[in-house]
Amino acid sequence: MGTQWVVLGEIIGVHGIRGGLTIRSYTDPRENILDYKRWQLDERREVRVRKGGWIGKRMVVHLKENEQPLEDRETAASLIGARICVPRSELPKSDELYWADLVGLTVETVGGQRLGAVVNMMETGANDVMVVRGDEERLIPFVREHVVREVDLKARRVVVDWDPDFV
Repeated sequence: MGTQWVVLGEIIGVHGIRGGLTIRSYTDPRENILDYKRWQLDERREVRVRKGGWIGKRMVVHLKENEQPLEDRETAASLIGARICVPRSELPKSDELYWADLVGLTVETVGGQRLGAVVNMMETGANDVMVVRGDEERLIPFVREHVVREVDLKARRVVVDWDPDFV
């Protein structure tokens, strides 16, 4: 079956002239991404975290590849936009769902009408929100019992109590 990769963040910019990278972490708390020392960038390029942490309001990391530090700004700039992935097997075991579990699942109403597929998740502070793309793009709150009635990972679907006309 192969390795199942989970996206934990993305590289969004460079920092300084010595290969520093600014990242956006999807972990909670955000610095937990630094607990994973081996990353796959876009599931194909293995790097290791040399050091990382907060510099002001930005999370900055320095990486190495094949035991060689990535120390120049041009190499760093070429990595902007790369997704930071780790093997699913390295994540803590949990009864909770990870966002990565939901992305790609089909979303349908309790009446069986297909609304589309989960393409992304967002945090709003009050609750997580599924970005569902089908004939329309819908933002559906991930609130169990009230909106999300069932998540069936084996069938790859989410059943929601949602009016299909509400976009």
